[in-house]
Amino acid sequence: MSTFIGEFSCRADAKGRIVLPAAFKKVLEAANDDRFVVKKDIYEPCLILYPYFEWEKTMELFRSRINPYDQQQARFFRSFMRESAEMVLDGNARFLVPRRLMESVGADKDVVLLGMDQRIELWDAGNYGKREMDEQEIGLMATNLFGPLNGVK
Repeated sequence: MSTFIGEFSCRADAKGRIVLPAAFKKVLEAANDDRFVVKKDIYEPCLILYPYFEWEKTMELFRSRINPYDQQQARFFRSFMRESAEMVLDGNARFLVPRRLMESVGADKDVVLLGMDQRIELWDAGNYGKREMDEQEIGLMATNLFGPLNGVK
């Protein structure tokens, strides 16, 4: 299983290519795959980079739950897939995100790549962090998710 950890400020070159940070590249090398599927997030103004093997798991989940003959489910799946593309790392560990996807989240040259366990988020550097929870919200969410722990305050 892949685990992407860390936050990295990156800059696209003149052709729009972004260098994948070495820490993230090691995760891909361990899986022996250099392909990603990039997709616009459904909740936030960022892009999600799925290593191809993780994307396949996501597609298996969809295949198990989506009825292609149900009109509403088919429309949802089409909408979900619409803003996605496949990418491959080049020999210098660079990737090129399609311009239309970069524009869809307001990203240009300066971006932040954030490791989010099995995937990577790509944010416009100027928008990154603007939608974060404050400390109180984080504490309340942790309590709601995990409940109070015995003996821990």
